[in-house]
Amino acid sequence: MELPACVEKSLIYGIDLFFKIWPQPVPAKKRLQQCKLVSHRGEHDAPHGVFENTLAAFDRAVEQGVWGIEFDVRWTRDLHPVVIHDPDLNRVFGLDLKIVGLTRAELKARCPAVPSLSEVIERYGRKLHLMIEIKTEPYPDCQRQNDIFADCFSSLVPGRDYHLISLDPGMLEMITFVSPSAFMAISTLNLRHLSEVAIRHNYGAIAGHYLLVNRNVLEKHHRKGQKVGTGYPRSKSCLFREINRGVDWIFSNNAGQLQRIVNQLIVTDEVYR
Repeated sequence: MELPACVEKSLIYGIDLFFKIWPQPVPAKKRLQQCKLVSHRGEHDAPHGVFENTLAAFDRAVEQGVWGIEFDVRWTRDLHPVVIHDPDLNRVFGLDLKIVGLTRAELKARCPAVPSLSEVIERYGRKLHLMIEIKTEPYPDCQRQNDIFADCFSSLVPGRDYHLISLDPGMLEMITFVSPSAFMAISTLNLRHLSEVAIRHNYGAIAGHYLLVNRNVLEKHHRKGQKVGTGYPRSKSCLFREINRGVDWIFSNNAGQLQRIVNQLIVTDEVYR
């Protein structure tokens, strides 16, 4: 079941407002120290020229002390993995060009802000935890693309340094260069189904909206040794709720802001000890 985008956006906004005004207890210092925030597509700020899924956005995540970054991977015509969410350049960069219709060289010439996967790994690997979303698109040469992935990730340890994530389990089934323990299924309204898929195929983790991931889901996956992520809190109250619930990873479009709240609370606690 899927809701129209406008309805889903309004529903999420209402939920965010509800949790923003619902006071939550300040988490214990140990939980604050264990908080792992993931910056969704980096700390982007388009009105000021910092676009999502770019090195500038990821650099800001590093500067703000965020634990991890989430970003999207698509393939160029000549099978180079590049970091961009949409199948084209229109929404973010105002260019009516499709990624799959360009070679890597053509893409770099027309839109140099789009980084390659290898550039992102070289710059942030082992510095930030990498959550790489595999987008739903054709894999015309699956074996070759897996070999390219394997080469890109060769300097990193799966699960420790990165996870491969997707809204579509079918795309994760295309990935053979790494164990499913490095996979994470992301749910929309299909949490129950993807929860079963993650357990059946021994994925390393599952993620969903913080309203849908209830205590039963958390406990079920923790018993299986799987991590659980939630998104996308924006307010301090919602952040506290997720930390107190024992969520492993918190994805947010405001990760830098939330990280500052966590850091300040840790410092304040140390000052008064």
